[in-house]
Amino acid sequence: MPKSTDDAAILLDELRRDYGERTALAGVGLELAKGLTLSVLGPNGAGKTTLLRILATLLRPTTGQATVLGCELPREAWRLRGRIGYLGHEALLYRDLSGRENLRFAARLHGIEAGHAERRIGDLIGRVAMERHADRRVDELSAGMRQRLAICRCVLHEPELLLLDEPAAHLDPEGRALAEPLIGSGEGRTRVVVSHDAAAALRDGERLLALDHGGAVAFEGATSSISAEALTAVYAGALS
Repeated sequence: MPKSTDDAAILLDELRRDYGERTALAGVGLELAKGLTLSVLGPNGAGKTTLLRILATLLRPTTGQATVLGCELPREAWRLRGRIGYLGHEALLYRDLSGRENLRFAARLHGIEAGHAERRIGDLIGRVAMERHADRRVDELSAGMRQRLAICRCVLHEPELLLLDEPAAHLDPEGRALAEPLIGSGEGRTRVVVSHDAAAALRDGERLLALDHGGAVAFEGATSSISAEALTAVYAGALS
């Protein structure tokens, strides 16, 4: 495994995850420096979400090593959880609470002082244009509105690392434009972004991990060293 440095946000070595007899990830190794974006691509079932969930401390690897923000997983998961922002396929919002109530609950979990939390929540709600809907129950909101609130929850505590699984899902063009300043690659953010859009992955990330069927690594390296055309071969299982 590469020697950890102060500049490394993520270090992975021979990371593997099995579900019974099925292998979801196999032999994943990489290093991501702080302030960079890692784009993760691959066909359905290639282990992209599994990788993100391991980094988010929601799954344990079967074998291999993972160090995130200097924390060895899973042994030091407790030290990491408050330093990451995770946006998964599910919004992770309580559907019988309002959007604002969900954000207040998340703020308490992160130990954010009440006055600061209210200011932060108000600011985020405004930035995603949810002022008119923030006090409605989540189960009354559209998928796009829930995604906007999930983005607010993800960044509420100003995490050091963003783990984003198809962050543009359910968002219309306005929603994507509003989300970009919060979860985009600006301001030196460190991000891992799962996507199906090869062109966007090459545009938005400095490093790329392409996974093939069965979680095998098809490509790992700088985005500048591979073309969007070559990446389409991953989905055909033909990238060597």
